[in-house]
Amino acid sequence: MPSEFHLTQAEERAYYDLHENSLQDLGYRRFLSRCAIPLLAELPPASEGLDFGCGPAPLLAQMLAEGGHRVELYDSYYVPNKGAMKRDYDFVVATEVIEHLSAPGDELTRLWQRLRPGGLLALMTKPVISRERFANWHYIRDPTHICFFSVQTFRWLADHLHAELQFAESDVIFLRKSGVHAE
Repeated sequence: MPSEFHLTQAEERAYYDLHENSLQDLGYRRFLSRCAIPLLAELPPASEGLDFGCGPAPLLAQMLAEGGHRVELYDSYYVPNKGAMKRDYDFVVATEVIEHLSAPGDELTRLWQRLRPGGLLALMTKPVISRERFANWHYIRDPTHICFFSVQTFRWLADHLHAELQFAESDVIFLRKSGVHAE
């Protein structure tokens, strides 16, 4: 999306504040389970991770903690924990975040650099299906969605990062860094 169509930070924050996600919302838990369940199956016990873009209700981090993992939080609006962006992790998860990034290549590279060898970058975003369907796609109607990805984009990204690519769900993408798993 060209930058002249991006919302200001205040407009973007106001739009996010309209979301009604909560830690007790079973529908939200079900939605996040699409990422959490396959991620929990991939993680070694007691892994350390980062929930990037956790929002005001970090339910995914709570779900992963319930699975025995330690999860740091970062969100530029709700949890601007700069220290979390300086540590290394066994996994980084970004659910419904990357479509909001104005410089996705830079941010994904920065997240990738935070991963230890064998680490996993878990992304959740709706992929573009085709050019023909894009014009009528509900996902482009959200004014905070400024960047869109396709299966081909993720294949390119995996090649660029020298990562192992796995589609855990149609909208859940895992990129694994080479090296041994953290123990």
